[in-house]
Amino acid sequence: MVTIFLFLIGSAVVLQANLFLLLPPVNFTLLVTGLSEVLLRWRPNPNQDPKINSLKYKVRINTPNEDDYETKKTQSTSVNVLHRGFSASVQTILHCGSNFFQSSWVSAELQTPPGAPGTSAVNLTCVTNILQDNVSLFCTWFVGKNAPEDTQYFLFYRFVSTVECQEYRRDLWKRNIACWFPETTIDRKGRGQLAVRINGSSKQIAIKPLDQLFELHAIDQVNPPVNVTAKMEGNHLFIQWEKPVSNFPRKCFDYEVNIYNIRKDYSWRIQENSFSLIVDPTCKYSLQIRATVHSSCRKSGLWSEWSQSIYVGKIYSPAQFRDHLVKFNQCRPSIFIKMINKHNRKSRPLWDIVHDSSLPWRGQQ
Repeated sequence: MVTIFLFLIGSAVVLQANLFLLLPPVNFTLLVTGLSEVLLRWRPNPNQDPKINSLKYKVRINTPNEDDYETKKTQSTSVNVLHRGFSASVQTILHCGSNFFQSSWVSAELQTPPGAPGTSAVNLTCVTNILQDNVSLFCTWFVGKNAPEDTQYFLFYRFVSTVECQEYRRDLWKRNIACWFPETTIDRKGRGQLAVRINGSSKQIAIKPLDQLFELHAIDQVNPPVNVTAKMEGNHLFIQWEKPVSNFPRKCFDYEVNIYNIRKDYSWRIQENSFSLIVDPTCKYSLQIRATVHSSCRKSGLWSEWSQSIYVGKIYSPAQFRDHLVKFNQCRPSIFIKMINKHNRKSRPLWDIVHDSSLPWRGQQ
């Protein structure tokens, strides 16, 4: 009796499993549709039981970077570097209450592009910048250590469409080592990914290509603040500036202000566009300001270059200012900061600010 009961249970389990027998997809293919872009396509298995509804697919990117995700569609686009090859797998899956069913995997791959080791471009870096309501792109790289002297490199980028470089910088052997795009289709607020590819050619050997993906917020070089002005009234120094040339509004910027006197180099970060300082009128000062986009408006990125130095006190040229530094070593730092802020108009000694561990020094990011 017990034997018969166990047999019936086993039969029920087998029957339930057969009800949800999932077959793998068919005709799984990979197609390169753009720089660092692959289209994955497959078809449902024609022998799959049509009574089983709500089928989905699990896609697994194996190389170059592992990734798993689910989709109801029968195609998917993957953005990845391709110079090391690409492989992926897909399977049919079904979520049924607390149960999960899956088919076996099917796989496909793209071979590594041909080329001799050590011949591809290396150390590729790119920077974007907004110029007159347009985004420019500048990229540099080094020649591969095993690349012959007759090697020539060619750079392409893809944001919306693919564009080939037309303005190169060359080394002593007339090999391209940098590229300048004065105008691009890149997003003006530095959002999204930029795909860059460098191909190579030589009469001696095959040159390996190089692919690289850049997060735009990480390579966008913000412009410096503009119209920086400073004036002295007695022992008060008033400083003002305007936001950088950018598509971001004024509220989206952080600023770092650097004030240099004879003895010290002070830096602190603020979000205002103006403030006043109580200073020693017998001392000479220079100041610079730089900017970055605040994290509330975009992911953190690069700081701008410093604005041109402004000199206050007795007016010197930059060269004269350096020559006179030694002569004014009696100058003592006696700077107090007062933010022009309708909510807080109290002065705070800069010495306290300098020793406030919550405020980063120049050079900290």
